[in-house]
Amino acid sequence: MAAGPAPDGAVTSGSDPGAGGGEPPADEPPRPGGGGGAGGAAPAPRRPRSFWKELPILIGIALVLALLIKTFLVQAFSIPSASMENTLKEGDRVLVDKLTPWFGSEPERGEVVVFHDPDNWLAGEATTDPNAFQTFLSWIGLMPSAEEKDLIKRVVGVGGDTVTCKGTGPLTVNGKALNEPYVYPGNTPCSQDDQGGQFSVKVPKGYIWVMGDHRQNSRDSRYNQSDKHHGMVPVDQVVGRAIVKAWPITRWGTLPVPDTFDQPGLNARSSSGPALAVAPQGLALVGVVPVVLWRRRRQELSWKG
Repeated sequence: MAAGPAPDGAVTSGSDPGAGGGEPPADEPPRPGGGGGAGGAAPAPRRPRSFWKELPILIGIALVLALLIKTFLVQAFSIPSASMENTLKEGDRVLVDKLTPWFGSEPERGEVVVFHDPDNWLAGEATTDPNAFQTFLSWIGLMPSAEEKDLIKRVVGVGGDTVTCKGTGPLTVNGKALNEPYVYPGNTPCSQDDQGGQFSVKVPKGYIWVMGDHRQNSRDSRYNQSDKHHGMVPVDQVVGRAIVKAWPITRWGTLPVPDTFDQPGLNARSSSGPALAVAPQGLALVGVVPVVLWRRRRQELSWKG
């Protein structure tokens, strides 16, 4: 019987020249993979790569994802001073939402935000030289960069607000007194000094007025009114909102907007809470898992035939 056509995509093998292209002799054993016919051998399926061979690829994917997440979604920052106690203590690590500003969202009253130094507020502060390992961790978002001069404070006023502090307080926004339980115990909402503790300011559009929760230990907007922005922070210098205290574990918690900023007449919008509460390495791991499953499933199908 004449041999039928070779399966689609299969490689045909040559027949015996002396036999005129016919079928192989009956006593000839069938060729491996050819099913005993003239269709030729099917390609041998590839075995899945070992996990250890794939590990460098997966690590590379995770690092790229971590870098993208740090750049566009979430970044970890370390608290360097006591200016935000007791809300944030020195050495705490917070996660900052960097995504919403990309969609035009602006800081709101009561939020704790990280922002670039607007006009040399950190003059005279000591800087450290990171080692190679610290530089790598900052590159993937697990540590803040030593080259970036960033601060963290609470937003008290936004564009159009009038913020006033007289005597020892209370602090008022648009004539509404704020009840501030987050202020450091023993501090007064206002400082009775002539270097910024007493003030009444109108916040321009596109700017925010920020203050530390440790009012008597925070060089914030009050004490930088002589700079080119008159103590205001340009909105475009805001890195993002701090949403979670991530480390140490014993201090883990969210950073919601206090209720005092939701009182009627203040025009404060309620906080929707943290949008992303995971570190870059966690999101990178989540991103890698589907890739791993897809690759292994594809290899299993290839191995089975």
